[in-house]
Amino acid sequence: MATEIERKFLVSSESWREAVELEVPVMQGYLAGTSRLTLRARLQGDQGVLTIKGASRGISRSEFEYPIPAEDAKAMLAELAEYSIVEKTRYLVRFGAHLWEIDVFAGDNAGLVLAEIELSAEDEDFERPAWLGPEVSDDPRYYNANLARHPYKEWGR
Repeated sequence: MATEIERKFLVSSESWREAVELEVPVMQGYLAGTSRLTLRARLQGDQGVLTIKGASRGISRSEFEYPIPAEDAKAMLAELAEYSIVEKTRYLVRFGAHLWEIDVFAGDNAGLVLAEIELSAEDEDFERPAWLGPEVSDDPRYYNANLARHPYKEWGR
């Protein structure tokens, strides 16, 4: 079984942009969700991905990802997504021994910038870059599935 161990942070400055290694447009939609799992379709650049994620247990959860044809991902997003599509550009930035994913959101979540790091253990140490803001790993508002249901633009209401 695959396990994702991920910590999520707000981003406090734009200085990470100097170290971008790769930039990929992402569109993702949530096809089904229960208290036990989330089913997501994603178009990442020109690649489709179907992902099944289990319920979070702290910063860990089960995760299974399968490549699918891009046309299938597009059809799933158009026809099956339950809520709004999450649009973002993902930037890969290396800092220390880790590759960070910086997500700059667009559409209904414009203005939100999050940094994610995947770890091999929950207690793994990592270097914190100067552009890293407060940790939001335990705040469910920042889960992408919740950003589809309750977009960032609605938070002030």
